[in-house]
Parts: sequence; structure tokens; C-alpha cells
Amino acid sequence: MDLDLIFKALANPIRRQILEWLKSPEQYLSVEECGGFQRGVCAGQIEKLGQVSQSTMSNHLSVLQQAGLITATKHGQWSYFSRNEALIQQYIDYMQQHL
Repeated sequence: MDLDLIFKALANPIRRQILEWLKSPEQYLSVEECGGFQRGVCAGQIEKLGQVSQSTMSNHLSVLQQAGLITATKHGQWSYFSRNEALIQQYIDYMQQHL
């Protein structure tokens, strides 16, 4: 767990919002539109929710991935993103013990 990368990732409100969308995607996206959430959420759907350019959203997703907060799975030409719940819990535990 790289705390500096996690702090950097969480410093941006859009990236925190992405984590919220990925936590409960059914609250923000229709299952029919996404074909279910077994693989995660498609990058294009996250981009639509964020209302930012593809390159901007790609950068945000990359920062979250580098921090280990999300994982990407490739399926054909599409990338699907999910939260890394184990690392998020590890981060929460660390924060509770040290701050």
C-alpha cells in the first residue's frame, strides 16, 4: 500500500466520486445499459457520469489504478473497472490506527 499515491488519488473530488459510483453502480447506471456489473463498470459509462472528456477520465482512472484503489479488466476492446475493496479496507484500517 503506497499511502502517498492513495492520498494523491483521493485529493481530487472527481476521483472520489468515481469510487462512489463503483461502490454502488446500480444507483447511477441502468443494468440494461451496462449489461450487468459482474465485470465492473465500462470506462465509457464512467466517462458519461463524469461529464468530462475521454482523456480526462482516462487520466483519473489511471491515477486510481496506480494507487491500487481500482482494478481494470479487459473484455474485447472494452475496459471494465471495479473497486479494490481489500486495499480500500486496508487503507481505512491504517487511518483508524494511525490518525
